[in-house]
Formats: sequence, C-alpha cells, structure tokens
Amino acid sequence: MAVSAEQLAREIESYLADHPNAIVVEGGETIFDFSSARYSLTPEREKCVLQIWSEERNVVRRVIGAELKNGSLRLSVVRFGQAQPARMELCAEAERRAPSTLRVMRANYQRTLHRILERTFPGWTVGKLSTSADLEHSFGAAYTRGVLHRGRSYLAVIGVGAGEAQPTVDAIVSIAVLWLEQCRERLSDRGHVEGAAVFVPAGRSFVPQLRLAHLHPDAAQWHLFATDDASETATRLALADLANLETRLVQCPSREKTLGRFSSSIERIVALAPLAEVVVVSASELSFRLHGLEFARADVTPEPGSFRLSERITFGAAPAEFTLSDSTESFFKELVARLVQAREHRDRLDPLYRMHGERWLESIVKRDVSVLDDRLDSTCVYAQVPAFAARDRAMIDLLGVTREGRLAVIELKADEDVHLPMQGLDYWARVRWHHRRGEFQKHGYFPGRELSPLDPLLIMAAPALHVHPTTDALLRYLSPEIEWKLVGLDERWRDQLRVVFRKKSRK
Repeated sequence: MAVSAEQLAREIESYLADHPNAIVVEGGETIFDFSSARYSLTPEREKCVLQIWSEERNVVRRVIGAELKNGSLRLSVVRFGQAQPARMELCAEAERRAPSTLRVMRANYQRTLHRILERTFPGWTVGKLSTSADLEHSFGAAYTRGVLHRGRSYLAVIGVGAGEAQPTVDAIVSIAVLWLEQCRERLSDRGHVEGAAVFVPAGRSFVPQLRLAHLHPDAAQWHLFATDDASETATRLALADLANLETRLVQCPSREKTLGRFSSSIERIVALAPLAEVVVVSASELSFRLHGLEFARADVTPEPGSFRLSERITFGAAPAEFTLSDSTESFFKELVARLVQAREHRDRLDPLYRMHGERWLESIVKRDVSVLDDRLDSTCVYAQVPAFAARDRAMIDLLGVTREGRLAVIELKADEDVHLPMQGLDYWARVRWHHRRGEFQKHGYFPGRELSPLDPLLIMAAPALHVHPTTDALLRYLSPEIEWKLVGLDERWRDQLRVVFRKKSRK
C-alpha cells in the first residue's frame, strides 16, 4: 500500500523526536550528525522532500519509502535528476561499526590491558579479564573488567580502549564504582578489595580525573592511569593535580539589553505564539520555547553583499529548521498549533510531546526551585550555564543560589540514568573551581548579590520511579565535603511539581 507524503514526514519527525542526536548514513558514509545538523521536511502532494544541511554540506532528497529496522529508519530516497532510488539511513547511535568489529577491537584491548597490568603492577597477579555485558549490574561491553590480587589484597580493575567514543570514556567512573562494589561483595570471604584502578586513553582523561578527584578518599584507594595502547604503557595521573584546570565560563549576557535588541522579533513571535517562553541564549541570540521545547530562534546575521546585520527568525523543533518569512508564516502557525496541541493538551502519541523531557522538567523547576529545597531563591536562577574545559563542554542544568548567597548546582533527569550522581559531581566541581576564584560575578552572574564563600550545594532531582537503582550506591562514594540532596519527584511532574522523597548527605 502506498504511503502518503504526510505519513512519511510524520514517521521521520517521530524518529528524530525520539533520537535527536541521530546520524545520517548514505553510501556507507556518515554524512550528517543531528547534534549539529539541521533538516526540513516538505510534504507536497505526493512528494516528501527532505533537506539536511550543516556547515560542511547540504543535500536534498525525495523520500518515497521508510522502514524501521534494527533501531534505524531506512529511507528509500531519490536524488534529483536520477530515476533509481537509493538508501539513506537515520541511525539512533553514532556507533556504526559492526558488532563483530567491536568484539575484535575490544578483545584486542583486553589482551593489551592484561600486558599493561603485568608491567604496571609487578608482584601482583592479574585475574581473568572480561568485556562481557552485564546489564543487570549496568556493565556494558565497552569496559574491560577484572581484579588484581597480592595475598589477601585486591584491586578492582576497569579500562576502556582508545577506540571507544569520548562519552564512553567519561562515563567510566560510575562503572568503576559499581564494579568496585561488586568485587567487594564477591570477594569478601577471600580478602579486602582496597580500591579501583581505572585505565583510560592518554589525552582523554579530563572528566574521569575530575570525578575521581572528588570521590571519598577513605572509601577506597583511587588510581587513574593514562594508557598508550601502541606502546602498551600506562602513566599514573595525580588526582590532586587539579589546581590549574583549563576551564572557563562564558559571559552571562544582559537579559534586558538582549530583549530590547530583539524587541521586533519577540513581538512577532509572541503575536503568533502567545505562550512562548523567551530565553536569552547569548547577546546575539534568543530561543523561543514551549514547555522547554525550542520551536524558534532569533539571531543576527550579515545581509548578503553587505556588512550590515539584520535580525533573522528560524523555526522548527530542532533539528528541523526553516526561515520565517511571509511565505512560511502559515507553516509556522500550523507548527505552533500542533505544538500547543501536543505540549499543552498532553497528546502523548505526538512526537512533539516526547521531545526534550529534561528541558520540560527544567522549565518547570526553574519557575520555583524552592520546591526542591526551601533554602533556594527562585528569583535568581540560570539555566544551561556553559563551562568549558579543554575540548570538553559542560552545560549545567540549573545554577541557583540560596537566600544566604550559597551557590547551588541543580542536575535534573527526566528518565532513568545511572550517571546522575557523577554528572552532578562533575558540574559541582567545575562550579566550585570558578566560585573560589570569584569568576561568576566577574562574568555577569548574580549581579548585586553577595555570594557566600561556602562550597556549592549539589541538588539532584528525577521522577521517583526513574531514579536508577544504583544511585544510592554511587552517592555513598562522593566526597564527604560535598553537601548533596537527592529529590524524587512525582511521576506527574508535568501537571504539578511535587516531591515524593528527599535524601541528603550526612554533613
């Protein structure tokens, strides 16, 4: 049965709503990554025209069929000027290597790590290493796990090879703590598991080093090594050597000045979408959102053939994007109406309802952060604060302050995530580093407020039934100098923000 252009467009939209960081594969090559690329869909009569573009390239294809298979959306597409259809795939994961290729790569790394362990720990016995996935205990196949022992002394070992993606490397500390816990339980009758030895590729250790440096020093011995797979050597990294982090804040733009600069764009969008939330992204860019879902942006762009700058409005639920003009205004109105239907009237079947749950939660919490902790001042909260460190970019969900002037790092999750405590720890460490140097007010944050010299609070929040089962175990290993609170929210947080439980550190 023939599929209409509207059905094809809806299927593509739905897939990208569920997988906003999908990649595009054509001819065996990854040609786009939607973390940076944009697209537009134009269903006209019997044609569904898909355009995808980035800074590197631009492609236009006519979509004539779509099939969901093995987690990927396979599109039958026709290039303009050609008669024969070809295949284009939208893939949820950037990892496109065949499972057999990954198994070989990880088996090779397992053998390499075994030799590195023998050289690095003379006098210790290297136990059997494994890369088998153990989803019950949150262990993925990307991590090689094992133990070292000498008499009745043991060390939990975990490593990740150079062939893995950077987010996998960054996440190793959560897995290391859980592996240490399991080793202690399993080997309790044989001896004492003193700590964990963590191995990461050289030059990619910043996030693991930052997180390990802020774990409880008395709970275990923490060892971090940077490995060179080619020479099969490992260099131990000092966890206390974090005094000169290469990290920086971005200047906080003046909200009043930016809103004034874009007054005409704001007036036009609000006239068409009265429920729009206006968010200042930078001094030259605004974001328009509905319950956290961005549907339009305003920025300044050079006029063709001139040095003059003019305002431009683009719209579409990212990564979709169109330029607002007289000819596309009716399309924009249709998008806004559908967005309101999905987000305001809770149409759970619409992909626009499912998009960006964490941003939706963030937009609700930002209105009244005191629901999470009654010490917080709801009149002074910053969302998506960027902090850069070398090649790493972190976006702190919410940065607030208590009425007494103490900073508070707020990390939110709308869905279950094993890494919630370690991500919160990561952002807390960055905020503390900048705070101790007085950099927040220098960069325009908290104007007119006297900030307390105390270290920040760390507040983590998620729907109660979506708090990962390992969260309590991970929190036990945070440094005792961190004052943290875990807040479980009612599952119906979209309707009303209510707290189900609170847990806090024993300060």
